Amino acid sequence: MKEYVAVFFTHSGAIKFDRNAKKNNMSCELMPVPRKLSSNCGIGAKFQHNQDVHELVNEEIEKIFEVDGKNYILVYEE
Repeated sequence: MKEYVAVFFTHSGAIKFDRNAKKNNMSCELMPVPRKLSSNCGIGAKFQHNQDVHELVNEEIEKIFEVDGKNYILVYEE
């Protein structure tokens, strides 16, 4: 299972994503966005997903990065 970090345009978008992930039994943790990723709202969600992350995209998500050790690989950008 791969690990990802999503960054959002708003705090409410991050909270909605977290609630929806947990409702669907997906591991998710809200966190401050690492500086090198930046974000409009400063809050992100770290989650694990084993399918196409593009199916999770909604209008609140600014970017999604795959976590590769200490590196972040951009896999989606609005």
